[in-house]
Amino acid sequence: QVQLVESGGGLVQAGDSLRLSCAASGRTLNSYTLAWFRQAPGKEREFVAAISRAGGSTYYADSVKGRFTISRDNAKNTVYLQMNSLKPEDTAVYYCAADPRSMGSWYRSAAISEYNYWGQGTQVTVSS
Repeated sequence: QVQLVESGGGLVQAGDSLRLSCAASGRTLNSYTLAWFRQAPGKEREFVAAISRAGGSTYYADSVKGRFTISRDNAKNTVYLQMNSLKPEDTAVYYCAADPRSMGSWYRSAAISEYNYWGQGTQVTVSS
């Protein structure tokens, strides 16, 4: 069993940066696909970014490409989401997700149903 705990959320102004962290316990993450999703009030949960098990492939939603960067530190059993140039529309609860399988494509990496483990989320609020 994998437990995921997100941190780093907060209230920032448009144009600011934040770095989210997701620390895992129970298993080492070096063989897991890791991802970030988000859910804004009244909206469905949506894909943000994913990183392959080996870290060689990363995938992003069009809405965050060029502004957000996903990375992993297997030694610390942690995945990060560096968020730059934040916009009010980035306001949401951000969730990290993990799965031991290799996704192999953007489409699978972006699918909520592909992930078996989820954190509780961290709130990010961007004011205009």
